[in-house]
Amino acid sequence: MSHRVIPVVVVALAGAAGLWFAASGAAAGPSAKHTVTIEATSYKPETITVKKGESVTWVNKDPFPHTVTAAGKFDSKSIAANGKWTYKATKAGEFSYICTLHPNMKGTIKVE
Repeated sequence: MSHRVIPVVVVALAGAAGLWFAASGAAAGPSAKHTVTIEATSYKPETITVKKGESVTWVNKDPFPHTVTAAGKFDSKSIAANGKWTYKATKAGEFSYICTLHPNMKGTIKVE
């Protein structure tokens, strides 16, 4: 009888651990989300590496608008102060981007 109880306990504990792992946000993968902060007229981090299928959200903490624009690849249009924009990485590669309103602002997203 005890042989039958042990697998049930192990399965129950493993299931509880899996629920905790998923709820803690510790899992990574296609649903992983990343954030780039726009602040002091710069992207932080300036370079970010993600996997295909993951999302990156740019959050504008400056008091004026910015864009996240990689010519021919993606364009956020104007992101208002305190606004945000999310891009889902669907193609592998390295994409340089700028703010079209402040061309001195540069960033790179590397998609693996």
